[in-house]
Amino acid sequence: MGQGIAQVVAASGFTVRLFDVADEQLTRAQANIDKGLGKLVAKEKMSESAKQEALSRLSTTTDLEALSDCGIIIEAAPEQPALKEKLFRDLSHLSSDAILASNTSSLSLTRLAAVCERPERVVGMHFFNPVPVLKLVEVIRAEQTSDTTVERIEALAKALGKTAVPIGDAPGFAVNRLLVPMINEAAFIVQEGTATPEAIDEAMKLGAAHPMGPLALADLIGLDVCLAIMNVLQEGFGDPKYRPCPLLKRMVDAGYLGRKSGRGFHIYE
Repeated sequence: MGQGIAQVVAASGFTVRLFDVADEQLTRAQANIDKGLGKLVAKEKMSESAKQEALSRLSTTTDLEALSDCGIIIEAAPEQPALKEKLFRDLSHLSSDAILASNTSSLSLTRLAAVCERPERVVGMHFFNPVPVLKLVEVIRAEQTSDTTVERIEALAKALGKTAVPIGDAPGFAVNRLLVPMINEAAFIVQEGTATPEAIDEAMKLGAAHPMGPLALADLIGLDVCLAIMNVLQEGFGDPKYRPCPLLKRMVDAGYLGRKSGRGFHIYE
């Protein structure tokens, strides 16, 4: 998600400083961004010169201090509350003027804002995967978020060619509160032996006009991410209808995370 966001922002004319904790991850991200822009050139949606200009606007760093002069910082760390809270606390100390936007898919923005020195500058900016393709950005207002912060993020989304949709700060927000329980229910159907993953995906594509079946989508999202969202929904609402499917739990424990591991509900080579 982070590299997809960086690609879109750089291609839209903004200077981007991409931070990660290890050089190898940044090297891989740069290669994937180059590849992603190359696909746009091949499809004649971008010129080679525009690609090179976008790449020239992108730099990488493993030093958090290097972000101190950034006007907007978009966080796309794993869905781990303690990790995100520490990162937001560190970023808050780093810069008092930057807007801190989280790409979290389910966690409380109000809770993240509470650890920051300027909580009114914290906001949710939830992109969808693949970021260069999907137009939606959920803009989530924490209890502390100012109108000015929301307006700036909505303007940024528009500049990136995205459509900003305002959403309240509730577990799972809107899309994932609807989408991930459907994926979880599909996992229950597999667990019960009612239908195979292939049959479920084909049925939903043909019968519900979904462009991708729910379990193929789960593999794209990452089964660990789906499980994390179900856990947030269950904890946040306390409703048994959000109980994560045991099969989903076992697959995550086994390391079958979807496309990124080569195996999920489907096999990828």
